Amino acid sequence: MNTQKILSVCNLKQHFHINKNLTIKAIDGITFDVNKGEVFGLVGETGSGKSTVARTITGIYPPTGGEVYFKGNMISQKIIRKQNKKDIHKNMQIIFQDSSAALNPRMTVEQIIAEPLTVNRIMRDKNELRDKLESLLKEVGLDNAYKTKYPAEISGGQRQRVAIARCLSMNPDLIIADEPVASLDVSIQAQIINLFQRLQREHGFSFLFIAHDLSIIKFICDRVAVMLHGKIMEIAATKELFNNPLHPYTQSLLSAVPVPDPVYERNKKLLDFDTKNAKTDGIMVEVAPGHYVMKP
Repeated sequence: MNTQKILSVCNLKQHFHINKNLTIKAIDGITFDVNKGEVFGLVGETGSGKSTVARTITGIYPPTGGEVYFKGNMISQKIIRKQNKKDIHKNMQIIFQDSSAALNPRMTVEQIIAEPLTVNRIMRDKNELRDKLESLLKEVGLDNAYKTKYPAEISGGQRQRVAIARCLSMNPDLIIADEPVASLDVSIQAQIINLFQRLQREHGFSFLFIAHDLSIIKFICDRVAVMLHGKIMEIAATKELFNNPLHPYTQSLLSAVPVPDPVYERNKKLLDFDTKNAKTDGIMVEVAPGHYVMKP
């Protein structure tokens, strides 16, 4: 695998000050890298800070502390981010969980996909733009009949395909997918995951895939980071993490993954982990090549 880093997150913090007595530490000093052409998974239960990581990296939330580097350039400081705005908008794209909220209900599918191309002045010729739109629709499994439809007229899975096509229109180096299949039916989830895999192979973009479903993470990701209370508990290659989980929280998560075997399911023991009172302070220690675990 290519070890050239496309994204580096260094001691990133995102604290929300609610009032003088309450500060929520949604992200509390996390560090990880995404290599070029890699599918990196970020997993954890609801409220662990996964979506906040995506929004902070893309600049939706300005970070409280720490640094974010994209293709070797720091993008976490406001002034520097403004200087690299064009490159970031073109080469870093995000797919949100709720496709109905992510797509403008007053725009057709054609207008939604074409918007990044026209705003960034990449394509001005109408015939060239039309051919590009038809090519993108075909890539995500939609025919030309969808061009004139509005988001409310198509299904959730089709809306997510439109969102993917919009991302691909810019030919990005990095796509951040924030639980992109969580709101879809299981059968549709499988279709979208297979689509992601095919597109990633064909285009070679790097992929930060955020989810709470470990079975999806196991299927699509090369490496995985496990989050809890705004901190990363464990990072390892996917196979290593699933075969040899070292942190108690990771072990607890994996024990809860359903297996299509009724006899095994009836007899298996769930590993209990008190997430509410869990101590997350400590340092990341490399216990094996590429395998990091939070130690108290």
